[in-house]
Amino acid sequence: MDRRFAGKIVLVTGGARGIGRGIAERFAREGAAVVVADRLEQVEQTAAELAELGGGETLGVNVDVTDKAQVEALYARVEERFGRLDVSVQNAGILRISRLEGLSEEEWDATLAVNTKGMFLCCQQAAALMRRQGGGGRIVNSASAQARHGFIYTPHYAASKFGVMGMTQSLAKELAGDGITVNAFCPGIIGSDMWEYADRAWGELLGDYGRGELMAEWVDGIPMRRSGTPEDVAGLVAFLASDDAAYITGQTINVDGGLEMN
Repeated sequence: MDRRFAGKIVLVTGGARGIGRGIAERFAREGAAVVVADRLEQVEQTAAELAELGGGETLGVNVDVTDKAQVEALYARVEERFGRLDVSVQNAGILRISRLEGLSEEEWDATLAVNTKGMFLCCQQAAALMRRQGGGGRIVNSASAQARHGFIYTPHYAASKFGVMGMTQSLAKELAGDGITVNAFCPGIIGSDMWEYADRAWGELLGDYGRGELMAEWVDGIPMRRSGTPEDVAGLVAFLASDDAAYITGQTINVDGGLEMN
């Protein structure tokens, strides 16, 4: 595989599993030193496994992206360890599915805290570090098909992801003068632990669906007739982080097999 990120330092939040791990693996295979940040206990194990892929040095850091002090400490540790940061991928996110009357204030707050506030805190620290070091950088944010239109039973998640798209556009305008691009990606139906939960939770609320039946129905409506993989998403993220995307900023790009076309 092309080692176009050799010598680059890349941070991926939510990188211990699912889409985040797929993104981290892609950068490691292309030669980057990768920092995996996650609340999951296996974050250090994931970093150790990435080190076997032939990239640069890897580092696993346990962090809660909703905690400003922890986020500040994360980026300070990256700067101390590597001296710079070239790419910051904000991928940490949570999904909860509930009827409106059953949606608690705590669930609303937690979703916005991780998906929107957490992304803001990471973008804030990434931009500050990239500005200090000079030479530009890449900020890439995880949105969702729900940044295009809200799905049923997830008003809190839709609000959080619409917020990601707006934040991405605003920061792109502010940071362009520093040579820092800010873009977002919108995954559709991607095979992961989150989608196993979504299949079960939405399936119970939308009808008498057995395991896997709802996702199969939705996948049948995708023009490419398959669900996506973390590798599909990672390919787009790597492009947005590359020199080939130097003139692309403020964009939110679908990676969903044609599920959304806008």
